[in-house]
Amino acid sequence: MKRKMHMALSLMLALVFVFVTACRNSNQEGGNNTATPETTNATNERAAEPITIRLATGNNPNWDDMQSDVGKFIKEKTGITLKPEFPVGGTDTDMFALMVANDEYPDLVMPSGSAGKLVDAGALIDLRPLIEEHGPNLKKVYGEYFNRLRWSADDDAIYILPSLAAVGHKYFDAGGGFQLQHQVLEAAGYPKIKTVKDYEAAIKAYMEKHPKTADGQPTIGLSLNGGEWQILISVTNPAFYATGAPDDGEMFINQDTYKAMMHYQRPEEREYFRWLNHMNDIGLLDPESFIQKYDQYKAKIASGRVLGLIDQQWDYGQAENALKAEGKFASTYARFPVTLNETYQDHSFQGTGYLAGWGTGITKDANDPVRLIKFLDYLASDEGQVLINWGIEGKHYNVVDGKRVIPADVQEQKSNDNNAFTKTTGIGNYNLSARYGDGVKDPSGNYYTTTFPEQIQKAYSDEDKKTLAAYGATTYKDLWPSEDAFPERKYGAAWTLQFDTGSQANVIFQKTQDIMKKRIPEAIMAKPEDFDKIYDQFLKDLEDAGVAKLNEEFTKMVKARVELWSK
Repeated sequence: MKRKMHMALSLMLALVFVFVTACRNSNQEGGNNTATPETTNATNERAAEPITIRLATGNNPNWDDMQSDVGKFIKEKTGITLKPEFPVGGTDTDMFALMVANDEYPDLVMPSGSAGKLVDAGALIDLRPLIEEHGPNLKKVYGEYFNRLRWSADDDAIYILPSLAAVGHKYFDAGGGFQLQHQVLEAAGYPKIKTVKDYEAAIKAYMEKHPKTADGQPTIGLSLNGGEWQILISVTNPAFYATGAPDDGEMFINQDTYKAMMHYQRPEEREYFRWLNHMNDIGLLDPESFIQKYDQYKAKIASGRVLGLIDQQWDYGQAENALKAEGKFASTYARFPVTLNETYQDHSFQGTGYLAGWGTGITKDANDPVRLIKFLDYLASDEGQVLINWGIEGKHYNVVDGKRVIPADVQEQKSNDNNAFTKTTGIGNYNLSARYGDGVKDPSGNYYTTTFPEQIQKAYSDEDKKTLAAYGATTYKDLWPSEDAFPERKYGAAWTLQFDTGSQANVIFQKTQDIMKKRIPEAIMAKPEDFDKIYDQFLKDLEDAGVAKLNEEFTKMVKARVELWSK
């Protein structure tokens, strides 16, 4: 649920090129086709001849070249072959910047945080006329939120079809928080894990008894994915979660006044980073946390010797799947909403409403925008939504008494070897259009997605179930405060707001990011007696960089968003 303003991917999702997949007959009950007129309009649009479409997006290690079951189905159904272009030797931000510099673009783009740069360059076409004429399913999915797709109060155009956020989404499980291996919890008798001190105590007790793993490798108490851009996910984002604030990217927003400030300026967060400094001081923090590459981080997790993580499941899941594939379920992770102390509540599930934002755009260089919008409209149809989420009936799921059911062998592969499952089936690789979220049902009464309570519980390992039972829960989300505990944010989530390319505020923002990437690791890895001196310098560096101006400009943007979305 976390993504970052400057990630240019940000939250896994952009860097992850999530295209989701599923089944052939979206409006089926008991196998009978009950396609709606909207679906028929899209699915009967067959191309006169096959075409190849270039798509620029973030990295996706599980991309299947449309050779998967779902990829082949989509290619045959639409006549379109997608040829993704991933960053080479840099980030997707660099890739899109180069496109702007050369004024040359592929047909489709998923620009995440670079959308503003493309709009400023005139690279994206207005999709509104195309949607009105050729996109009935797109309009149906976005529904009452269609007005949120417009670019700004001054520009009514629709340049991006949001796909990162799902319409009507309801969270049934928690994928973030603080992670502990199941064996650590069992050894401690499933203790209360509410605060950082509780979390620390469980790790410390296990490490004292097990300084090395069964194969002789040194046990690591807590490892942070802080060597690359994921420092935002694994190191800095948890600072606001642990101190009672929601995910608003690099900013903290006062919910009453909408006044913004860079979240590191909050005194509470200073104390969170002080705790990480303490973890380092007592030898429980991986000393390589801020110099390791992502592959090194995943390799450590896959070895089974990392007791604790502070991360999002989408970031560490690939390594955890490797443990599952080897049958090392005791070394996989349970998840908890850990806070600095019990006066705080984790705001992970504070509502945002529908988050229009990152998604797919059609460029000015596209040869056939009409065919592209029809393709995207098909993916948004009932048939397309079931296909990209469930797969193909008879192969990835069956319909039993009118309900879609995933066979046990398919579910086992999906749960325990998800990387191979995604690449083979294509499920999880084709989410680039409007989509329904978890908890939304299709006309047959089935969920569009495979994430709902009964299915989540089927996907849990025996270790998950044992741990959850010990804490009186059926899903990990049961351990978190619910959405009802907090008011909905009227601006959505601040991480979806972006400064204008080349603006003074954007220049300041980039400076603050460079400062953060230097000072936060320095403060955490310092001697405890030096922590305050370094953190004071960090705050001064932010002030000298112009953070006050940044806060002022961002406050205006938040207030403008509230006004725009209230109409």
